[in-house]
Amino acid sequence: MIEKRQLGQSDVRITPILMGTWQAGKRMWVGIEDADSIQTIRAAYEAGITTIDTAEVYGEGHSERIIAEALSPVRDKVEYATKVFANHLQYQQVITACDRSLTNLKTDYIDLYQIHWPSGAFNSQIVPIEETMKALNHLKQQGKIRAIGVSNFSRDQLAQASQYGRIDSLQPPYSLFWRQVETDAMTYCIENQISILAYSPLAQGLLTGKFPPGHKFPPEDNRAKNKLFQGENFHRAQKALDKLRPIAERHDCTLAQLALAWLIAQPQTHAIAGARYPEQAKDNAQATTIQLSTAEIAEIDSIGRLVTDHLDQNPVMWE
Repeated sequence: MIEKRQLGQSDVRITPILMGTWQAGKRMWVGIEDADSIQTIRAAYEAGITTIDTAEVYGEGHSERIIAEALSPVRDKVEYATKVFANHLQYQQVITACDRSLTNLKTDYIDLYQIHWPSGAFNSQIVPIEETMKALNHLKQQGKIRAIGVSNFSRDQLAQASQYGRIDSLQPPYSLFWRQVETDAMTYCIENQISILAYSPLAQGLLTGKFPPGHKFPPEDNRAKNKLFQGENFHRAQKALDKLRPIAERHDCTLAQLALAWLIAQPQTHAIAGARYPEQAKDNAQATTIQLSTAEIAEIDSIGRLVTDHLDQNPVMWE
């Protein structure tokens, strides 16, 4: 059994590793089959990962529908986290989007409902955060959602949203190779008991060590534009991975499991790990069993800085 942790200050409890389902939506991914996605989500649940993260924009609800297909029989034992996109942040749009997600997920409540990107992102219309929060607070009072979260918000945006209601989580890109949140919003989250749900915790697969020097992604793969897979960054990452390998061997675990174990050992941090196949989901769950010493956490930390010290402060991972 994987021990659950409190989500922010809410009464929702979630697993330290969440199952990420961007790929189940198929859009912007190559070679994804629904049958695999369903089996993989079930495998994650059977391995003890009960919290599933999705979004309305992942394949226009397709990911949410796949989750319902996989987990409806055990709905009372799992936690659903989904998101409303930046183009649906007006009051009525939020209400409508939430109802649509409830239908897709075949449920009458969402455990964690998140603003996917701040208003204005992707050329979306600017909507005052007060208006969006008013809708979210209303949904919470109705019992349609149990907790409110935000994703891709800076510290300032998070503080601003918090003036209008309780925010229980922040979902930033965060991994050993991508650590801007540590210098921006992390202190605020710790002071205000806001859970950090790290997405891309393996830096889109880079931390698995499976992409050798010179690897090229097809242009339709979203990773082709990921800054970490380019030039010097990619070269530094390979060097860091070589230094991480002996630590993984000591723990008899993979590089991916080591990276996840390091991440969930950070203050209030959970990791959202995607998986295409059941084996990967089981491997992700195993990361919760790795016990790192304080010295090892510090050692891994300094190895990660071989990559992150050379990055600028732009929090977006793609060119």
